Amino acid sequence: MKRRIVCFGDSNTWGYDAKTLGRFPEGIRWTSILADLLGEEFQVVEEGLSGRTSVVDDPLFEGLNGYDYIHPCLMSHSPLELVIIMLGTNDTKERFHLTSYNIAQGIARLSQKAKSSPAGVKGDFPEVLVIAPPPIGIEYYETEVGKSMGKDCDIKSTELSAHLEELMWIQKTEFLDTKGIVPMNHIDYMHLDEEGHRLLAELVFNKLQTFV
Repeated sequence: MKRRIVCFGDSNTWGYDAKTLGRFPEGIRWTSILADLLGEEFQVVEEGLSGRTSVVDDPLFEGLNGYDYIHPCLMSHSPLELVIIMLGTNDTKERFHLTSYNIAQGIARLSQKAKSSPAGVKGDFPEVLVIAPPPIGIEYYETEVGKSMGKDCDIKSTELSAHLEELMWIQKTEFLDTKGIVPMNHIDYMHLDEEGHRLLAELVFNKLQTFV
């Protein structure tokens, strides 16, 4: 049986292409590049959903609260060895009224739920890796997404990684920071482009060599 990894995230895990407004194909998405790097021993499951939050119900769209969905999601893919969580970009939306620390708290809560799920091999608990997503560029507000996202999303997303690193250390959860390594695109400044997907896949692959 292959060693199964679930990648639980938002549009940047789904593979949203801001240039075409569609989805990047296999071979471009970081999850599929990661699968190629890991080889035949592993199966990488893409569980990305555009607009997904860590713990917040969105009043405008249905089914985006990651906390409500992660348990059945992981159980449906069990047995699995690792859960990779990369969320937080959507939680910065002005309508949620969360601070950067609040967002980190939500991701920590989600991570703990994943770590407590009996979806691991032989009913054990899976390993969890939390990734701090690349910060949103300040220019986002002048693009089309600025209308929906609201103000200060770039500030909150830039502050997020430091809070996440602290909380993951306390929780004893593996952590990976993309800030300064993986850039957002230069279209809406909050999604990965082809280069960003490649860099993220390589960063995650190198991290996995240390504990998986």
